[in-house]
Amino acid sequence: MKSPFISYVALFFGVFALSTSAIFVKLADAPAAITAFYRLFFATLILLLFLLMNKENRQELRSLSKKQWGLGLLSGLFLAAHYVLWFESLNYTSVASSTVIVTLQPLFSMIGGYFLFKERFSTGAIVGFLVAIAGSIVIGWGDFQVSGEALFGDVLAFIAAGVITAYFFVGQHVRKSLSLVPYSIIGYASSALFLSLFAFSQQVSFVDYSAQTWWSFIGLAFIATILGQTVFNWLLKWLSTSVISMSILGETIGTCILAYFILDEVISVQQGIGIALILIGLAVFLLQQRKMA
Repeated sequence: MKSPFISYVALFFGVFALSTSAIFVKLADAPAAITAFYRLFFATLILLLFLLMNKENRQELRSLSKKQWGLGLLSGLFLAAHYVLWFESLNYTSVASSTVIVTLQPLFSMIGGYFLFKERFSTGAIVGFLVAIAGSIVIGWGDFQVSGEALFGDVLAFIAAGVITAYFFVGQHVRKSLSLVPYSIIGYASSALFLSLFAFSQQVSFVDYSAQTWWSFIGLAFIATILGQTVFNWLLKWLSTSVISMSILGETIGTCILAYFILDEVISVQQGIGIALILIGLAVFLLQQRKMA
């Protein structure tokens, strides 16, 4: 992308859209597998409209190599596993803490970026990373002292963070040679297929849900996925997984604010301090990485 400014504006827009994820999941009265399935299924239907309207995307999809198909299916598997683990974690712990833990992706992305893509980080960037991570830990610390159930939810969210990082690494590699819509459709459609099989194995209903739950599914698909996740898929062509993962820490801030207004979850002084640390850490990290670019 020629303009770094546009890429960072898009990045923060995507983070804000993704911040709605946990809210919609909480509002959806459905099993984790069903919620995740409809999120990806409806998102795939939306992207199919763009595919049908673009001849180049259709030709590119038909000409994919076996390797590209394989990597696309692998990304779908990672995405499916991520959503099941994360959505299930929300049944055991709070929205704020689950989101905090699942956005600890930089712990995985910086290590993976160093070894897989030879990415290097300045001392200032590492300091920013540590400050932002400290902010996330400050926000979620309460759950580690509440109960074993909350801790179990946090562990699920932590595993989900590692899995979504693997998804982004696959995307960082594939997006160098594959356009956004074909890549996203393969990933979302295969993920929806995996999730449908998993939901079927659990013998849960695919249709018996309230209007609020169906609207939550649509919100997850259009706002959190198309305007959030898909924006990240687009940016993977120009920005590294580490930069995107660090920025996703900002999702915690948006989720805490939305949870306050929509779910009546209180933002404590502790969470306020954590939010401030995340903002400072993100600013330092992105400025330092920008200097190295």
